[in-house]
Amino acid sequence: MDIQTLIPNFNIILASHSPRRQQLLKNMGWKFTVKTHDIPEFYPDDLKMEQIPVYLSKLKANSFKSASIPDNTIIITADTVVFLKDNVLNKPKDNEEAIKMLKQLSGKKHEVITAVTLKSNVKMVTFHVTTDVYFKELSDEEILFYVNNYNPLDKAGAYGIQDWIGYIGIEQIDGSFFNVMGLPLKELYEEVMMF
Repeated sequence: MDIQTLIPNFNIILASHSPRRQQLLKNMGWKFTVKTHDIPEFYPDDLKMEQIPVYLSKLKANSFKSASIPDNTIIITADTVVFLKDNVLNKPKDNEEAIKMLKQLSGKKHEVITAVTLKSNVKMVTFHVTTDVYFKELSDEEILFYVNNYNPLDKAGAYGIQDWIGYIGIEQIDGSFFNVMGLPLKELYEEVMMF
């Protein structure tokens, strides 16, 4: 049996540059194409927690005009935000900022919220998933090794849970592991099945 029989017969477009999201969808066995629009990812200052990734995910989806989406096609957009005590930790602009973020996360619990939007030419659905992540106390040497040998600059919160620092630094997660990677697969599967 072909894996495609387990999902509705949609053409899927993943609107994301993220190699992790692309790999996760490939691992699901789904056939898809990648098409992105470069848009500024700004959001209103008064948004709270989960409202931020929801807003940004919808912003990305709405860059695709409904009339231009072919029949039987779903656009998938997503945005992941890391929160530490209500402070947003975006992608660091340089190694110095990455080191600072990891020092902030060290020994603490933080929240990772990913919002996903599904859009066709007739409807749009957005959902979000929250995962609590607990870091051990990281040494300065561990943080420096990670920043110098991996690429924290393209990751919210300056880390990838699937990288070395995830192997040695994550004590516990409550919720979806794949959500922390940037795409909550179980929930995405369920939403696509209902779409």
